[in-house]
This record gives sequence, structure tokens and C-alpha cells, in this order.
Amino acid sequence: MTPPRPRRELDESDVRIRPNPRGSRPRTKERPRHEDSTPAWVVAVDRGRYTVLLGGPDDPGIQVTAMKARELGRAGVIVGDLVALVGDVSGAAGSLARIVRVEERVSLLRRSADDSTDAGDAVERPIVANADQLAIVTALADPEPRPRLVDRALVAAFDGGLEPLLVLTKADLRDPGPFLAEYAPLDVPAVVTQLVPDPDGADGERRIEGLGVLRERLTGRVTVFLGHSGVGKSTLVNALVPGAARATAEVNVVTGRGRHTSSSAIALALPGGGWVIDTPGVRSFGLAHVDPDRIVAAFPELLPGTVDCPRGCTHDEPDCGLDAFVASGAAGPSGPARLESLRRLLRSRAGPDAPP
Repeated sequence: MTPPRPRRELDESDVRIRPNPRGSRPRTKERPRHEDSTPAWVVAVDRGRYTVLLGGPDDPGIQVTAMKARELGRAGVIVGDLVALVGDVSGAAGSLARIVRVEERVSLLRRSADDSTDAGDAVERPIVANADQLAIVTALADPEPRPRLVDRALVAAFDGGLEPLLVLTKADLRDPGPFLAEYAPLDVPAVVTQLVPDPDGADGERRIEGLGVLRERLTGRVTVFLGHSGVGKSTLVNALVPGAARATAEVNVVTGRGRHTSSSAIALALPGGGWVIDTPGVRSFGLAHVDPDRIVAAFPELLPGTVDCPRGCTHDEPDCGLDAFVASGAAGPSGPARLESLRRLLRSRAGPDAPP
């Protein structure tokens, strides 16, 4: 009988190491800087594909299609964003670049998902970045104007760092005087347009009177057009940008409202310089994300009066320090009207913005 072999002591060489399926390189939180990236400007977004122009709005280059790099995670990319590209930036058919960085935004038009500050959903929804101006388009009739929605758009402009511009359409149907008087204390510039017979066109053709004045306000700037459906926003864009072919629609005779005709925001170059960013027609504009103090900042003559306000003041309550400040005359002769306008804007933050 063969004697058993003596038991051998085990050492580290007998331990089997399972290979790392993800590779042996240690993970790091550092991301590539992409210092050789190409700057570009986003002009349209469509189902995960981004149409960008190399350069920027002041010096646009070739058009490139891009996708968002995985390293950006959940960071959103919207029309107006200045971005950095890598990959194929030739713009050739079928080519696809990658957006690896979104540059800091100097302005941001945004809204909340909710129409009420009490509902708890203050998650902001970015709409357009880096625009200079917000053109709030509203019809004087057919459909009826919605001052509450206009007020909310003004709040969004003040909050986002955009200069507001009122654009009133269909003045051939109603005198714009009362509407303009309502907003006079805000010192917001306004352009009035109307349809009139075109002496150089065929019988029955009409042209937009006031279009030249509007074009002067837009030249050399990046302007967002915002308005509810049926107010003539797309008609203005088509007149300003030949070949834009933005869809238009009639107002519903039952509801008195227009149908959505633009499905996504898009930046369009103006022939004389500048850009128009057309946005889908809106029915509501939530402002739950807006801090009241940011709105007061748009009223510089009232801002010093807030130092005597109690902590957490909404600037529309009995103990607000602005009342005594305005009553003392420190805000000037237009102080009372400006304070009332400010409070109207602040009140517009809460509750639905349905037609009055």
C-alpha cells in the first residue's frame, strides 16, 4: 500500500485571481477637458439630435448635426446654448459630432411645470438660453388678449435676464390704446402691428403695417418670440424671415383660442442681421421657481425701499416696507403706479393664467 503524500502548505500563488471584466485601469472622476473642441451654437433640437452652427450667433459657420455625449449625464441642451463639439464637425451628410460641454449661460428663459406656487412642483423647464430679448406677442382681438399671461411672460423676462418687448398684433380689429396704457408704468417698449390693404399686391392682398418698426427692434439681437396660439406669432416670423415657412392656423370659433402650430423652438436668421427664436404657442406659463426679489430688481427705483421689509416679505402684504417708501415720495412721482404694476406681476406668479 502506497503511503499518503505529505500535506503541502498553501501560499499566495495558489490563490486564483478573477480578472476584472472592466479593465485594470482605476476609475477617476476627472473628465477630459477637450481643449481641442470646436465652439458652436444650438439652433434646433429634435429627438436627441441637435442642429448647431459652428461659431456663434455673431459669426455663424457651417451647420453640423450633433448628439449629447454620455459624460454630460442628465444636463440638458437647449436652443441658444453655446456648446463645445468634438468628433466629425465637417457638416457632411451622415456625419455626427458630439456635444461635450455646455458653456455658462448669460440669460435663460424658463418656466415651471406647475401654474401654482402652492402645488409644490417648482422644477424649472429651460426653454431658450443666451437670448437678448423676449418679444411677447399678443393679439388685441381674435383671440382676446390675456393680460395675466403677458404679466407672467414679463416676470420670466425679468427673472431670466432678457429685455422684454411687447408686440401687439391685429390693431385693425381693436384700438391698442387701453392695452398700452395698462403697461405704460412698466416702461416696456411696444410695437403695434396690423393688417392693411397692400397697394402693390393683388386684389384682396394685405401687408403687415408696423413690420419695419419691429424689424428695427430685432436687428443685431437674439430675440425669443413667445405668445399663445393664434396671436399671429408665426405670421410675423414668416414675414420677417422669408422662407421660414412656419405653420399658421385660424382661431377656433368655439374656444376662442388658436391651435398649436409650432412644435419646437428654432433659431432663424434675420436677413438684416440678428436672430429670431420661434417657440411653440403656450397655454400656460408656470412661475413657481421665481424668487420675488429677482422681480423687484427690475424696478431699480423701488429696490431701496425693500431694506425696511420684514424677513421673507413677498412685497405684497400689509407690513411691506415699500408702501411707506413710495408714500414718502422717494420713488418719484411714478412710484405708486410702478408699485401697483410690480405687485400685479408678483400676484401673477400664483394661480392659473386663464383668460380673464
